[in-house]
Amino acid sequence: MMILFFLVLSIALLILFSLVYSTIQTGISPMPTSSKMREALFLHLPELHKGKVVDLGSGWGNLIFSLSKHYPNSQIIGYECSPIPYLFTFLFNTYSNLKIYRKNFFKISVSDADLIVCYLYSKRMGALREKLEKEVKPGAWILSHTFAISGWVPKQIIEINDLYHSKIYVYTR
Repeated sequence: MMILFFLVLSIALLILFSLVYSTIQTGISPMPTSSKMREALFLHLPELHKGKVVDLGSGWGNLIFSLSKHYPNSQIIGYECSPIPYLFTFLFNTYSNLKIYRKNFFKISVSDADLIVCYLYSKRMGALREKLEKEVKPGAWILSHTFAISGWVPKQIIEINDLYHSKIYVYTR
């Protein structure tokens, strides 16, 4: 019984260490998209019959799984740096159109994306803007929730009826 206790404790500490370490590395912990935000996002998604949807910082998967279901004929790609949320999402992925990668999305190209979704924090949005300006193809959509892309004028701003009056910023290139 004592061995089981120490095994469970060791796994819990490993998970905690992993989350703390990746939070220090990226500057923010993986945060799931709230249900109100997810519902509002899906009301404002563009129509795609085929194409590529990229989730930058797919976290625990609660948004990317819904995107895979919503766009069954599209290729859905998620990038997550934090090992535990990545592993969770990877293990529970049941969608044939969804691929999850444990990569820093600043080191990959998003030039073929038709839709980019992100929930990053304000400090990273400046760096993301530079990346998107270099790579995003004309006609692509970018939906950022909670944080605007500094220096860009959104096509639309949607305020969510939640405690924080969170916003969705809709951009097109």
